[in-house]
Amino acid sequence: MDTNISTYSAPAGKPFKVAFASMIGSAVESYDFFIYGTAAAAWFGKIFFHTTEPIIGILASFATLAIGFLMRPLGGYLAGHYGDRIGRKAVLFWSLVLMGGATVLIGMLPTYDQVGVAAPIMLILLRMLQGIGFGAEWGGAVLMACEHAPARRRGFFGAVPQVGIPMGLLLANGAFLLSGSLFEGDWVWRMPFLLSFVMVAVGIFIRLGVDESPAFEAVKAENKVMKQPALEVIRSDWRIILKIVGLRLAETGGYYITTSFMLSYAVLAHVSTTRQILWGTLIGSAIGLVSHLIYGALSDKIGRRPVFMFGALFTIAFGVPMFMLINTGAGIMIVVAVSMSLLFSHDPIFAVEASWFSEQFPANVRSSGISLGYNGASVIAGLLPIAATAMYGSFGWIGPALMFSSLGVISACCALSMRETAPAVVDKQSASSGRRITA
Repeated sequence: MDTNISTYSAPAGKPFKVAFASMIGSAVESYDFFIYGTAAAAWFGKIFFHTTEPIIGILASFATLAIGFLMRPLGGYLAGHYGDRIGRKAVLFWSLVLMGGATVLIGMLPTYDQVGVAAPIMLILLRMLQGIGFGAEWGGAVLMACEHAPARRRGFFGAVPQVGIPMGLLLANGAFLLSGSLFEGDWVWRMPFLLSFVMVAVGIFIRLGVDESPAFEAVKAENKVMKQPALEVIRSDWRIILKIVGLRLAETGGYYITTSFMLSYAVLAHVSTTRQILWGTLIGSAIGLVSHLIYGALSDKIGRRPVFMFGALFTIAFGVPMFMLINTGAGIMIVVAVSMSLLFSHDPIFAVEASWFSEQFPANVRSSGISLGYNGASVIAGLLPIAATAMYGSFGWIGPALMFSSLGVISACCALSMRETAPAVVDKQSASSGRRITA
């Protein structure tokens, strides 16, 4: 199967413009998704589920967090199908509208004390819409960047939209820290949700100014658009999709243990306040604005797999040390632990996912293939904060620590079974073996 991204030669400056537009939209959607995780860990247990038992309230609010993840494969399926049928750009527009609208409405929801059981029901419905919108976002964003990029710089340009994830997290945690300083009561968590309206408007304006993917335009010109691209890629490439699910566990699962679960753990274990975790996440996210680009560029030189394996192996090694650092209760140690987890575990893996995953599929089913694999892992990742909380309740801190490391084991094994696709590395392999290999 030919998986060459395209032979398109982008005009000077266009790859940067498209990648930047993809990054801004990703940042907005990530902001929307991450403020929910923070609010669920710190506020929603009491506000929407009316329980006096902290761990029960946290489990209930994490259940609504998980619902968003469970809906992401549906968003991925729809985005993949229409991204391969009508184009990447249209999907990006509607995913941003859906995600932003649901987020603003969450900020306006009445609480359990005001309307009773209707409050958590409305929260769950809006969280479902958030999940669909976020699931539709990633595939189109990274394909726009990768399919406009020169082949030998695909790792770098594919990493640019990934910068939107730490940027969104940076904005989300910054919004809560600022809101906590300026407001009191419910307004502390409501304001970050309501601010999404402005960010969505900016994201839509920027994205409307970019051109459709040249790879998709080529598919249309050659009359190769499929009627059911998602079903076709499931039928022909289901093994690759499952591998992508496993590849993402260390990145996305480890990420939500490090951020969302750790906010609850700090309080439940009486080791710190949520503020220290937020600062660690804030610093790690700020570093991620640069580290993703470095890791992406490095993958163009030495290959996708080596960069990915560095992050997976660090995940395996860092589970227990991370919790030991946090258990000291010292602010600086907590900040270092969270920052290191993001920088050396999450970032190298996430930086190469856009280019590596995209290079596994042909253009006419590519949006479907990467969207299904990427969001399939989200179903598992969405349950991990709940599982980590339950593991802590049964085994203490060692339970979630070992869970964190086990995710790295799964992803490392999957990475070893995936083919290398970086053109520079593939060309060297081709030259040394005396035959041509298509990247």
